[in-house]
Amino acid sequence: MIRKKNCLLLTTLILLSAVLAGCGSTAVQPEESTVPAETSLEDFKSAGDKTDIAALQQINPEAYAWLEITGTDISFPILQSAEDETFYLTHNIYGEEDDNGSIYTEYYNNTDFADPNTVIYGRNRDEMFGKLHQFQDRDFFDTHREIKVYTAGKTLTYKIFAAYTYDDRHLIATYDFWDQLVFSNYLEDVFAIRAMDAFIDDSVEVTAENKIITLSTGVTGQDDKRYLVQAVLVTE
Repeated sequence: MIRKKNCLLLTTLILLSAVLAGCGSTAVQPEESTVPAETSLEDFKSAGDKTDIAALQQINPEAYAWLEITGTDISFPILQSAEDETFYLTHNIYGEEDDNGSIYTEYYNNTDFADPNTVIYGRNRDEMFGKLHQFQDRDFFDTHREIKVYTAGKTLTYKIFAAYTYDDRHLIATYDFWDQLVFSNYLEDVFAIRAMDAFIDDSVEVTAENKIITLSTGVTGQDDKRYLVQAVLVTE
């Protein structure tokens, strides 16, 4: 009788140990990604509606628009970090470290494109804004002049009026574009540029009452320079 009780007790302890071991293994399982497995940038692109920003934000809630230069493969989501203004310089849309980074704005700009000048940054890499250097070719500049910015339920259309190499000053910190006199003087300086690799279309009317976007990337071998492509809002 005692032997039967001992066997029963031993069996119970073995079963209890197995249950506890199972609980322990469940507790240390890694957390699943908060990004739905079926949602990816390619899924968003294939869906075809770039104004469906809610779908884009399923991938990353800090994505707020999509930029596309008509007739080119320059087509990217635009992000803005709420905490670290240069986070997306070194991280992709999934929040992963990535040497290519993302296309992004800093929090000096609002995300509604209502600022006089919205500056959009990207790395000088072929996969990102390195493609902007194609505008150093006159034929390319002349034949690719339209930029579309897709926001939630709305499409903004811009016309490119300038592409040139500039110094690396921080535009928003340097110029108060909300001051129309400052903005006007800045535009005069842009239209006066006559550098060899600069293309400026004097026929496009741009005043301090307009809204512009500035696409900004680096210049290979010149850390103190930026290459800028600028466009004025024509329809929204």
